[in-house]
Amino acid sequence: MARMITGIGRAIAESGLPGLQDTGCAELGSALEQALGPLGSAKLEAREQIKPRVFRLSFKVGPQVRSVVVKRMEPQHARRSELVIRRWLPELGFAGAAPELLGLAAEKTGRWVWHVYQDLGDCELRSRDPDAARLAAAVQAIAGIHAGFAAHPVLAECRLHGEHYGPSHFASNVRDAIRALERLRPPHLSPSAAEAGLRDRLLARLHRLLAEAPMRARALTEWGGSETLVHGDLWTTNTFVEPAPDGPRVRFIDWDRAGVGPASYDVSTFLLRFAPEVRPGIVDLYRRSIEENGGRLPGDRVLNLLFETAELARYANRLIWPALALLRDRAAWGFEELAAVEEWFVALRPVLPVPA
Repeated sequence: MARMITGIGRAIAESGLPGLQDTGCAELGSALEQALGPLGSAKLEAREQIKPRVFRLSFKVGPQVRSVVVKRMEPQHARRSELVIRRWLPELGFAGAAPELLGLAAEKTGRWVWHVYQDLGDCELRSRDPDAARLAAAVQAIAGIHAGFAAHPVLAECRLHGEHYGPSHFASNVRDAIRALERLRPPHLSPSAAEAGLRDRLLARLHRLLAEAPMRARALTEWGGSETLVHGDLWTTNTFVEPAPDGPRVRFIDWDRAGVGPASYDVSTFLLRFAPEVRPGIVDLYRRSIEENGGRLPGDRVLNLLFETAELARYANRLIWPALALLRDRAAWGFEELAAVEEWFVALRPVLPVPA
């Protein structure tokens, strides 16, 4: 067993994550030793929580201070991310498109896996007033990955271990959300009048969307292009662009939701991080990059339909989990989360501006 780094036990205990006070320390120490080498007298110098379950840790290792990012993941997400970084991206020549995975170790319970990553620093792509060169590099990198994986045989393995974002993704999420919300009534649950009203409004919306599912599936089949590797969570906060001698270097983090589907699923997520007036220029950049790689992109009206389908599928998916939490645990936050998702539905507008 790896010797525990001085201070890591305290960092875990202070994390606020259930169960970490008593479990996982030895495994995290093992993963850190893979990343940092023999621990010896290494000492934790600084700890920063970046996201839930994600920390930046800085260590004094001899005369040097080294920084890594550690992430506590569910096993299926950990395996998926490992395959993306260590197998799928390198196999197609994109080894530099993700941070290096320096170490990993599973907890004895089998419930969690620790990943230790290279720290990319503060090079996140800004969505507000983005630097033109950095934005162009990011868009070209996204298009390159999408074009490179399109119709490639490795997609069979990506599909086996990843998410499925194909034409059936929309309908399956809508149906699952309907099933979950339908149970939020006696004898399973006794909602208030306001909560019942929220449930019924959401169900009415979902049934309308379910009626549209065949049309949306046809649009994805006809206009969505070849299936490709989809990041699945392509926010600008997961896009890092760092300066390099030969031009900006782009890397993407958090591949937990990677899978197979149309490129529009990623492009929609990415575009919605930017102001509406910036989005057409981004699409033009992406379109040119795709065409340079032998692909094609439909017009803006069709793209808006594909983007809307992706967003509505995400919203439907986000309804499932608070509904299940209400049914299983009577979670106090459940109806608040459902109300928040309803607001997303109401606020949704076309991603790209097009003439009326």
